[in-house]
Amino acid sequence: MPGTLYLIPASLGLDTASSLTTPTDVAAVARGLHYFVVENAKTARAELKRLEHPGPLRDLDIRELPEKPGQTDLDSLLAPLVEGADAGLMSEAGCPAVADPGALLVRRAHERGIRVAPLVGPSSLLLALMASGLNGQSFAFHGYLPVDEAGRDRRIRELEAESARFARTQLFIETPYRNDRLFEALRQHCQPDTRLCVARDLTQGEEWIASRSIAAWRKGDAPDLARRPTVFLILAAPETHSAKPRHPTR
Repeated sequence: MPGTLYLIPASLGLDTASSLTTPTDVAAVARGLHYFVVENAKTARAELKRLEHPGPLRDLDIRELPEKPGQTDLDSLLAPLVEGADAGLMSEAGCPAVADPGALLVRRAHERGIRVAPLVGPSSLLLALMASGLNGQSFAFHGYLPVDEAGRDRRIRELEAESARFARTQLFIETPYRNDRLFEALRQHCQPDTRLCVARDLTQGEEWIASRSIAAWRKGDAPDLARRPTVFLILAAPETHSAKPRHPTR
């Protein structure tokens, strides 16, 4: 029988106590594994140390998943599972296979008949959504916005229009050193009644979450976001114009 691919969420910051974000049984699963497929070997070892893995970390089989893996890469990483070994999939932070290439490994595992077992742990996206006060019934994560200023600003307006049309909360992130620029672009280009939530350093000692209208954000100083993990969420006011009449179905 093939082994099981366990999806192990990693902490959002190594200064966070494992008891706060990792259930006891999840930590026990991680401590019982000796083969890991990870986004970054260095951070994976630090996380396993935080979880008090009993084995010498240098003796664990820890393999990095390529950023754009091909089928040969995926099959090679899954080979120990095909032979019966269990494995843990870990992202650098938060839930594996969410906004990282681990999703391709999970897909290939399903194709190969390998059991996939998602485990409970921290997700910056869901924590931010929970704390935002925005619409949790309809939401979408868009990853990173374009790097170039014109493309970024255009994308912000597109996401805001889509949010107004569908009453949808839009979530996105940025490379931490560009957080300040993204925040200022949101203040400048979003409508005054659009709500913006900024969720910084989630689960960590300096966690800070604020949810306000753009009009209110414009009145105050910008928060300190430089080089700090942050999730941004917007929810636009509903469209007020009347929808065009639809032709009856014939």
